[in-house]
Amino acid sequence: MNEGCPTGQAATDTDEPGRPGEPDTERWQREMATRLERHLACLYAPTPQHPEAWIPAGVVAGLGADVCDRIGVRLHQALAEPVRHLVDAGGRRWRPGLVAEAIEVLGGDSERYGPMCAALELAHTGSLMVDDVQDDSPLRRGLPTAHGVFGVATALNAGTNAYFAMDRAIRMTLADDPLLGGALRDAFLAALRSAHAGQALDITGHHTEMEHAVATGDARQVLELVRLSHRLKSGAMPAAGFEFAALLTGAGEDLRHALVAFGEAVGTAYQITDDVADLTGVTHHGNSTKQVGEDVRNGKVTMPLAHAVTRLPADRLRDLWDVVRTPTASEQERADVRSALLDCGAATVCAQEADALLHLAWDRLEAVLPRSPRVQRLRDMAWRTVHGRTVA
Repeated sequence: MNEGCPTGQAATDTDEPGRPGEPDTERWQREMATRLERHLACLYAPTPQHPEAWIPAGVVAGLGADVCDRIGVRLHQALAEPVRHLVDAGGRRWRPGLVAEAIEVLGGDSERYGPMCAALELAHTGSLMVDDVQDDSPLRRGLPTAHGVFGVATALNAGTNAYFAMDRAIRMTLADDPLLGGALRDAFLAALRSAHAGQALDITGHHTEMEHAVATGDARQVLELVRLSHRLKSGAMPAAGFEFAALLTGAGEDLRHALVAFGEAVGTAYQITDDVADLTGVTHHGNSTKQVGEDVRNGKVTMPLAHAVTRLPADRLRDLWDVVRTPTASEQERADVRSALLDCGAATVCAQEADALLHLAWDRLEAVLPRSPRVQRLRDMAWRTVHGRTVA
């Protein structure tokens, strides 16, 4: 089996002709997405591969070719197809796109490290599959969720297996540099630990803190917990991606720390605006890609709800909280909650908080970045990621 990944040519601004009137940042993101598809297909091929694509070399040594073929088909059905179901549905690919651009800003070749950028997207995809099971979500990117198509057991196993694509990507790209490979694995595993801790906090919820806020009008505790959950669950993986960019290009400590902080800020800000997007729904080309109000339906304490504590009368806040924490609430009652959170200005405050996070982290990063015409594009991509969402 071929363990390499086609790298093509180094990324340039002119690999694809631009579309008439297309902004530079949008064109670059589209080009990066095209390149990323090659690496995704290398790690998660659309057709069955030799079993050694999934298990360590030598485990199937001695087995007949026909047996290996059958194993390869079964592993493809159980591990690749559920992930490709979600990968092929699209998505914005902003995490690997930003990391690739950061590598370029720092003077590196993002195409060479394309497999690791793709593995970041696969890890994110796997986390979505698990998250959809835990939230009992019926829809993702306009399609039935993986567990709805393949079953819960298969979706959970395939989703968690997607995390291990990074190990294979590092082996493909840095087989001759175990020291750098080890540093990348350390960063990735730390992000996985953080993300799972954030998901644990999300699952257990912040009902105790929200109840305290409703009773006292003091939102400090619930806001702190929601922010921490967002930093861990959604900020850790982008932070690791930016740390990858620093490690792969030999960036100094100050620049590395600033990159990590900016990656965390982008991921956290994205989750804050995702909380807002849940109130109105997410569409792509006029088609719904995610159900409206899943957070309210699942009784989650989100950033808009936490910010509403100081923006609604106490009795009105109590009524809304009672609806959120009641599983049998009607759809009309839940719609009223969403409207109230939008009307009271909580959603606007969330957008402002997300923007403030970005500005603070960017100012720190820009001060230590090398001078390059690509710096502005990196900034534009980050802001478009957070504030220009059309696909979850």
